[in-house]
Amino acid sequence: MKIIADANIPFVQQCFSSLGEVEVLPAGKITPSSVRNADVLLVRSVTAVNSELLSASRVRFVGTATIGFEHVDVEYLRKSNIAFASAPGSNANSVAEYVVAALLSVGNKLQIELEGKSIGIIGVGNCGSRVAQKCTALGMKVFLNDPPLQRQTNDPKYLPIERLFECDFITLHTPLTFEGVDRTFHLADADFFKSLRTGCVFINTSRGGVVETAALKNVIRSGRLKAVVLDVWENEPNIDTELLQMVDIGTPHIAGYSLDGKVVGMIMIYRAACEHFGLEPQFDAASFLPAPAVSEIRVDLDTGGEQNIYGEPVEPIIHQTVQQVYAINRDDFNTREILMIPAGQQGRFFDDLRKNYPVRREFQNTRVVLAPAPAEKKLAKKLKGIGFQVSKVG
Repeated sequence: MKIIADANIPFVQQCFSSLGEVEVLPAGKITPSSVRNADVLLVRSVTAVNSELLSASRVRFVGTATIGFEHVDVEYLRKSNIAFASAPGSNANSVAEYVVAALLSVGNKLQIELEGKSIGIIGVGNCGSRVAQKCTALGMKVFLNDPPLQRQTNDPKYLPIERLFECDFITLHTPLTFEGVDRTFHLADADFFKSLRTGCVFINTSRGGVVETAALKNVIRSGRLKAVVLDVWENEPNIDTELLQMVDIGTPHIAGYSLDGKVVGMIMIYRAACEHFGLEPQFDAASFLPAPAVSEIRVDLDTGGEQNIYGEPVEPIIHQTVQQVYAINRDDFNTREILMIPAGQQGRFFDDLRKNYPVRREFQNTRVVLAPAPAEKKLAKKLKGIGFQVSKVG
């Protein structure tokens, strides 16, 4: 069996070699000629999978190691009797941790205490539901909007979008759709931004096209938003660099790029391929994930001051702990280097930031060891709630 795989899928050669001969290629070299003799094609989101790519090939299984599959013509695959698998939910925890890191960073910078603040979550699928859990753990008041889920479940917790406009924070976690009653293309347009409360913090980690760039730039200029965090952009990889200069945190579509999420996504399509070809899986995610760089963080008493570092509030401690595992501002700094690149090369630079993204591990891999102190239980609960392992000294 011949397998062509995107070189940016970690451990793909080691894993899929149990099924056949694996050739890894940069996404730009996955072409009709390179897949002509392949039986299996494994991609990420930058490869358009359609009749133009596959019509002259013998491919019988396509897997995308991503949660979304807008880049795949699934109807063509169905008509051509080509099996297809994606990796829904594989990077949901990574995205939720990115949002937590962003909230803590913005809170630290602007002296906003997150506990007690309201956050509106638009889109409550795999990612949005994880964000809701972690924000609840941080003591935030969570408001949910998801019209399809509301219709399916009739659950009153899913509110009309208008009910979210008074929230202190708004975060988007919708797919990008262009038609129908739940169309999300330019969901966040001029009217949307005019409806938000003055001083709202706006976050988008869904898809760039969910936000109308011109409308966002206008509302930032107006001063009505307190802060903006963007991981996704219209017209990627050729992003609006003026908008990048205007936002508080800007990153290159990497919210879901934890190594854990990437490996889980790879294993999901591996198992789907095994099932399709009637083979027994030989690996799981644990087969490939290395030990974390930061396996333990000890939070001890600050003997140099009058009170220990567990004095209220605990959020600065949580922020410091998260930064040791994931420093989101480093991604922001690296992204802003695009501003020094000639315009014609900026798209390639953006793609390279994603392609060469450093290893990032999820909070679950790190144990936080706490010394006894007045706010220990409160801190432990919040740290556990956002994903860390927690234990006490001794």
